[in-house]
Amino acid sequence: MLSVSSSDDYIFGIKYDIRDTSINKKISAMKKFIVTLAIIFAFSGISVAQKYGFIDSGYILENIPSFRAAQDQLNQLSGQYQKELESIHAEIEKMYQDYQAESVLLSEDMKRKREDVIISKEKDYKQLQRKYFGPEGDLYQRRQSLVKPIQDDVFTAVQEIATEGSYAVIFDKADGTTLFFTNPRYDLSDQVLQKLGYK
Repeated sequence: MLSVSSSDDYIFGIKYDIRDTSINKKISAMKKFIVTLAIIFAFSGISVAQKYGFIDSGYILENIPSFRAAQDQLNQLSGQYQKELESIHAEIEKMYQDYQAESVLLSEDMKRKREDVIISKEKDYKQLQRKYFGPEGDLYQRRQSLVKPIQDDVFTAVQEIATEGSYAVIFDKADGTTLFFTNPRYDLSDQVLQKLGYK
């Protein structure tokens, strides 16, 4: 049975300590730190002489003109699709409002016909939405054709740098890897851009 206590530490009979949330955040940060250290030590245990580096793929891609042009194209295409969908949605809304306003004057048969038209239009809208923005939709396919080749070139350049420089591991700062400290001396991003001919 839930009860309300006068104590600030209790809410609806459940003990609540505000410090728990900050402690959980600290524990989560420590776990990330330990995992990162474990990865580094695991690789350093293989050989003391092995080298490590990192890149910032976000920085690299932003400095490739063809990537920026591809992003502009994708944003433009996305805007066109969104505008078309908004126009259809507004049309459906108007059809529904008109139906509601006129429903008292319509026979049951006419009501059903109007409802069927609205439902059919809504289905077409959802189908078009999936076609444009779905997981395998037009925007995704266009992104694959424009951006993936650039990303593949970056990956190949990183592999070549790793092989030529005998790097054991190259981290990507932009992909969510927790790196608490990065010495700019080990940042290979500009080397990648040079290898791709952009620096």
